[in-house]
Amino acid sequence: MSIKRLAVLPLATAIGTAFASGFALQNQSGAGNGNAYAGAAAVAEDASTVYFNPAGMTRLPEGHSLSLGLTFLDRTVRFRDKGTARLPGIALLGSDGANPGGLSRIPVGYWSYAVSPELRLGAGVSPTFGNKSQYEDDFVGRYAGYYADLKFINYNLSAAYRVNDWLSVGGGINRVTGQVEFRQGVVVGAGQSSIYTLAGSGNAWAYNLGTQLQLAPATRLGITFRSQARFDLEGTGDVQARSITPIKAQLNLPSSYSFALSHQLDDRLELLADAGRTNWSSIQSLVVYNKHTSAFVTALGYRFKDTWRYGLGGNYRLNDAWKLRAGVALDKTPVQSPADRTMTLPDSDRKWLSVGARWTVSKAASVDFGYSRIFFSGAPTERVAATAAGNQTVLGEFKASADLYSLQYNHNF
Repeated sequence: MSIKRLAVLPLATAIGTAFASGFALQNQSGAGNGNAYAGAAAVAEDASTVYFNPAGMTRLPEGHSLSLGLTFLDRTVRFRDKGTARLPGIALLGSDGANPGGLSRIPVGYWSYAVSPELRLGAGVSPTFGNKSQYEDDFVGRYAGYYADLKFINYNLSAAYRVNDWLSVGGGINRVTGQVEFRQGVVVGAGQSSIYTLAGSGNAWAYNLGTQLQLAPATRLGITFRSQARFDLEGTGDVQARSITPIKAQLNLPSSYSFALSHQLDDRLELLADAGRTNWSSIQSLVVYNKHTSAFVTALGYRFKDTWRYGLGGNYRLNDAWKLRAGVALDKTPVQSPADRTMTLPDSDRKWLSVGARWTVSKAASVDFGYSRIFFSGAPTERVAATAAGNQTVLGEFKASADLYSLQYNHNF
């Protein structure tokens, strides 16, 4: 197998990893973490509504609204080998790779300004997609991938208009920047292994739309749509800094939409619910080309399916200073079979259990605290790694969990 061919395989494998639903970051505010983000498109408690539903800006106080949040994501992933065969000529099969997860930070920031009682402007910065996974170098699945670091940052400018007492509409323009790096083991000769590294970057434009409808004095409906973000990713692949190959590929982050409800049961208790769909079926294959010649190199299928997320939650106002939160959610995976499940983001269905609180410090300032425990379903894999020594099917099962700790400061001035 040529070095050119070796360069193509990691790109296809790694970018497939990037599209798993666990790679789409739900944590776009610290406040929403306490509700498992249930009903996020219907509530408008602070400036994070710029992301969840720009129409909600019309419900914020006059003047400026600012929200700054930080979430710590502590992820644990364990792999158990279940019969992976050793490659011919390669003496070492490998280990279970230790924990490729670890601690990550997710910062967000939003601002909104009331131009008039009807018109609002807003801006936001947040990482909408991201993941970092790193196994030990001798991981049994290293020929299918053992390292991934992906960062996609969204810069959002938004506007909202209150049409009347029961209808608000909003929209935004998004500029998304992306950086990726992947590593995997490759066979470069008889009994010899090496490391392939791919690094690249790209930018994309997208848009989002939203509306909020006051169906009754105590009931509000939020509807949002976020468009696809189409990247022309460019980068280089190399085997231990030799034979550098320029590569280009189109990467399409999927579109999504959400329906959310907020119902004020009484003057203390607010009930929240939402259902959101992500259109992962737009990703069926990844086509890779040579950057300079535009010659077709390869195509790899993924067969992703569209998925739904469901959330239920509530807020309870304990007194003038404290509001308590709780929520649950079910988030489905787009992976259809063990053969589609990758090493660096072994996605599976997950359940959220969340609690949190808002402390109103003064008329102008408040602080949110949130905690979520995410339980992942068992995830078997039968991923095929193509190498110069032949194909290797990685047979095993992943078990994962995650803890999310959030803090957010809100200020109106």
